[in-house]
Amino acid sequence: MIRFLVGDYFADIVVEQKIIVELKAAEAIIDSHIAQLMNYLKATPCEVGFVLNFGLEATFKRLRFSNFKKKYLKKSFESAKSV
Repeated sequence: MIRFLVGDYFADIVVEQKIIVELKAAEAIIDSHIAQLMNYLKATPCEVGFVLNFGLEATFKRLRFSNFKKKYLKKSFESAKSV
């Protein structure tokens, strides 16, 4: 299993280095769960992520953050266009 180090935190599961999965066991998915996943998406090359909650009722939330919006990757996109 490949894990991305994001600051001092680790994503729970990374699938094919493309999808981040955050696992929770809470009453419901709350804003801080979504913010955590969004921060992981912003800090890695992954564009898609899921928060899976196995609390009272199993629920999930899918998030997408395009690599074109990531400042640290922007230069590589711009140089690829000029070739």
